[in-house]
Amino acid sequence: MSSPRPNDPDRRSARRKARKRALDILFEADVRGTEPLATARDRLAQSDPPVPDYAITLVEGVTEKRPRLDELISTYAEGWTLDRMPAVDRNLLRLGVYELLFRDDIPDAVAIDEAVDLARELSTDESPRFVNGLLGRLQLVKAEL
Repeated sequence: MSSPRPNDPDRRSARRKARKRALDILFEADVRGTEPLATARDRLAQSDPPVPDYAITLVEGVTEKRPRLDELISTYAEGWTLDRMPAVDRNLLRLGVYELLFRDDIPDAVAIDEAVDLARELSTDESPRFVNGLLGRLQLVKAEL
């Protein structure tokens, strides 16, 4: 049996679930004021719901790059500060910017689309447009960052 291709529907579905789980962990840590990696370890120990490997990869990456992610989000979020953003949007943007800029195995369009879909599912009516706009601006200047 061959390994799944990057655009394989089963792999996309698994990655989508992992992104949502990573967002759950990042959001929980943000709201509780705990470290995301400690929260991830707690969720791994409980394993209900399961925590996919890619979710842990995302949490680790966002945690490692968080100062840079927050700097970029603050710079490109026109009229918004990180503190004023809903917690779900703030963490969704961290996740989306991380995939857009630091995950070469994720096409830019996929990183943006997935973030917008999660915003549509989990946040305010205005959030998908906001997330799409900010990630789109970053995509345009990605080569210069």
